Amino acid sequence: MEYNRDVKNRLNRIEGQIRGVIKMMEDDKHCKEVVTQLSAIRSAVDRSIGLIVAKNLESCIREANEKGQNAEEAIQEAVNMIVKSR
Repeated sequence: MEYNRDVKNRLNRIEGQIRGVIKMMEDDKHCKEVVTQLSAIRSAVDRSIGLIVAKNLESCIREANEKGQNAEEAIQEAVNMIVKSR
């Protein structure tokens, strides 16, 4: 699977958020602020996982259709990836 620019940009943004949280900790920010930012990071990671799985699933289904194969296995694999990510 080829990862597009959108996915990489999302991860770069997450990386920046993590650096920001580390800075907040170094600056002794209140734990509520740190946890709020960590929660935002977790949500961003979850959305990134969803995007990657969706793009992979789309690609696998297209490939299965081109080969005349059943896409059910690809769908099950995508579901398993989402379940494992939680």
